Amino acid sequence: MKSPDSLESMEKFYMALADKTRLRLLNLMRQNEVCVCFFTEVLGDSQPKISRHLAYLRNAGIVQARRDGKWMHYSIVWPEDEGERRMLETALDWLAEKEDLRLDLEKYETVCCTPELLVQIARTPIDFINAGAVATEVSEVPRPRPGRPRQPQPEIERVEEPLFAELAPAHNELEEFLL
Repeated sequence: MKSPDSLESMEKFYMALADKTRLRLLNLMRQNEVCVCFFTEVLGDSQPKISRHLAYLRNAGIVQARRDGKWMHYSIVWPEDEGERRMLETALDWLAEKEDLRLDLEKYETVCCTPELLVQIARTPIDFINAGAVATEVSEVPRPRPGRPRQPQPEIERVEEPLFAELAPAHNELEEFLL
């Protein structure tokens, strides 16, 4: 927080804590830096609303922002003043005891794009050799919507050999594509 001796900074601090959405945001940031996209996913609010509340917290000196390409990441700024630090820690400890805020943390850990999952996806090799086993035949023809005249459907042939076996790119083609 700016100017720890200032009564105005204390007013900003407590005003920043006087909103349910901002408390939920702080609760999610208590241990790690968090991207705005995760806030929107967990809280179910729009990105502009989340950004507005994060700006309020930033103006109060409670959080800081870091840009990474198109993404904005936010983290808590721990005050240097011991009294301010204790107040913030007490507020966060109180939030940790609330059931609905624990549910937010659980949801954050299972969100589809958690940092741990992104690392796992990035490390997963793609198996082009067995890709043909995925689709060897078309099992069902899409049905026309009710109320539309039915048009004749072309006959679908069964494919006996794997579709993708010859389409798997060679190692050099993949390397050139990635470069």
